[in-house]
Amino acid sequence: MSEQILDDNAKVASSEDAIFDDIRPCRDDEAHQELAIIANDESLVNGIVKLRYPKLSKLIGPLLKIKVRSYIKNAVEQIHSIEQFQLQMASAVSKMMTNTTDGVTFKGFEELDPSKGYLFISNHRDISLDPCFIDYAFHSYHHKTVRIAIGDNLLKMPAATALMRLNKSFIVKRSVTLPRERLREVNHLSHYIGLSLQEGHSIWIAQREGRAKDGNDCTEEAVLKMLNMYGRKQGKSFGEYMSSLNIVPVSITYEFDPGDVAKANELEERARNNGHYKKAEFEDIKSIIKGINDYKGKVSIVAGKPIEGGFETPAQLAAIIDKFIYLNYELYPSVMLAAYKLGLVDESMIANISAEDKAKFDQRMSEFPEHLHKRIFQMYAYPYINQKRAQEGELDLKD
Repeated sequence: MSEQILDDNAKVASSEDAIFDDIRPCRDDEAHQELAIIANDESLVNGIVKLRYPKLSKLIGPLLKIKVRSYIKNAVEQIHSIEQFQLQMASAVSKMMTNTTDGVTFKGFEELDPSKGYLFISNHRDISLDPCFIDYAFHSYHHKTVRIAIGDNLLKMPAATALMRLNKSFIVKRSVTLPRERLREVNHLSHYIGLSLQEGHSIWIAQREGRAKDGNDCTEEAVLKMLNMYGRKQGKSFGEYMSSLNIVPVSITYEFDPGDVAKANELEERARNNGHYKKAEFEDIKSIIKGINDYKGKVSIVAGKPIEGGFETPAQLAAIIDKFIYLNYELYPSVMLAAYKLGLVDESMIANISAEDKAKFDQRMSEFPEHLHKRIFQMYAYPYINQKRAQEGELDLKD
């Protein structure tokens, strides 16, 4: 990126300016180009065939590929704008919820004003599902869909990149490590987000870099400091600028996490290797597919009211966001049974859980290696642990 980006940013008045071409989502006039990438991606065709027809693909794979290619080509030919693409996505998300959940509940979104742009900050458990559910909720109440922050680690497959750009994703350059370049990119990103919100676009960003693989959701102050950089350039205090962004905290709870055993495996490997873990090629893409396709049980998505003040520092704002997320967790049977297994609650706390729910939880755990059970119990129990912390006032701001 150009050395002049910081100076140039000071003069930029729109998120549509060409200076943001390296991170912005796809536009309507680029939709056809991105759709062509999807339609011609052989790895996508192969993946769909293996996913949809696991047994038949071994017998009549070439014929199935022809069928899938034809289906993709016909589907993309009907799409001429981002809105049309997202309407197709909404239909797919609805089917996914029907097929892989026992119901998704949305709360708080009906209170938001369609004419405003909001900055949604949520806990982060699943790479694609977290923003997907928030986007679907927002769409359901006749709002414009949100612009979604994604890490550049997800941009390894052309078709996946095209899909994300079509779905209004913008890029967070996590791979940049040199301090000077990283500062430049963070400033660039903050400017893009700030302008987007001023223009009435809503944004989703996770409360932390990467998923909370141990289940302990915690807002990283670094994320909030990044968001504030554009406010600093305007000479505003942290409290003043961040209060102007219409920050809406969102609490997400999955009864069952499709990535639970994979996360536990990663944590186990890190524990054995002094914190080191090497991802397999396309591991994040596989996690996305697993998250979409696998069973999730019940899901709860709760949006709060915009945070309008009451803080002056990143630590104080992080505590407000965390407190909302913790207090609005849904304590599903999986949460309480995991807490019981760890000795955090007594038998009276799980007395009302049905035999069916207990059997479902035990069956799931029986499918996982025993040496990972404690990590998975901890992952599921953290909503109970953190909700109790919030209820006891541990996150209350001190005068």
